[in-house]
Amino acid sequence: MDNFSQMQAFLWAHEHGNFSVAARANGLTPSTISKLISRLENRLHVRLFQRGSRSLTLTEEGAAYLVSARKVMDAMAEADSLAEAFPTRVSGALRIHTMTTFAKHQIVPWLAEFLATYPGLTVDLQVGAQYVDHFDQGLDIAIHSGVLPDSSRIARKIGESAWIICASPDYLARKGTPEHPEDLLNHDCFNFGFNSVWNNWEFMIDGEKVMIATKPKAVFAQGDLQRDIALGGGGIVKLAQFHIGADIKEGKLVPLLQDFDIPAKEPIYLIYTNRKHLSPRIQVFRDFLEQKLKASPWD
Repeated sequence: MDNFSQMQAFLWAHEHGNFSVAARANGLTPSTISKLISRLENRLHVRLFQRGSRSLTLTEEGAAYLVSARKVMDAMAEADSLAEAFPTRVSGALRIHTMTTFAKHQIVPWLAEFLATYPGLTVDLQVGAQYVDHFDQGLDIAIHSGVLPDSSRIARKIGESAWIICASPDYLARKGTPEHPEDLLNHDCFNFGFNSVWNNWEFMIDGEKVMIATKPKAVFAQGDLQRDIALGGGGIVKLAQFHIGADIKEGKLVPLLQDFDIPAKEPIYLIYTNRKHLSPRIQVFRDFLEQKLKASPWD
């Protein structure tokens, strides 16, 4: 048994005035309590109790030890109570990397509320279309979708999102609505300007997956620029549901070729380092994010 167990047994014995009563009250045997206190006395080289036939009396040394033991236990109780006051004690800088569109449409709308809830916390929100492992440089959290590289990081799935081919009603009124995936070859399409599976426009045609090699009129470094040109009537885009779900609900963008959809959604992960005990700032952000996504699904 460790020093704490010996100290705890001493306090229980003093509180109950009897080894047997102290043992029963705490699910132990009288011999266990007796052995713990004997080891404590041997370690301290003093006698803490005068043992009577039915009761215990503190020695002078025992009375002095009681004062110190209570201080130690009070300090431990105070340390444990920090967890109960968790929300008001979270502090420090939280560094996050995520997709630009996810930051804009799924984090920024509630970020002020989050910071007001945890006033001791600051956030460094870094954005980029592709996942980067910068945890060794102080990053706390990454939020990204798709297939992640193998690593020792923890990837917690927080949602999933379809990719939707769409255009504005104005564009469709002007250029017509494609009825078959091959019709896209005669439409103005836009894509990402970097190598990504997001640039693959795949469809289910006659029971087989078929990729249509669209020729983009322009390419962009991030999805919000594609969204802007689509909303302006410029052409057809393929973007994530978490990004344009609200536009579709509001009728600003119209999903296309849904009869040829491949029934699959892309997972979205919250990524952090492999630690047994998460930092409080990571825990509260994770919980806040999951609650917001649960309350406002993009589909």
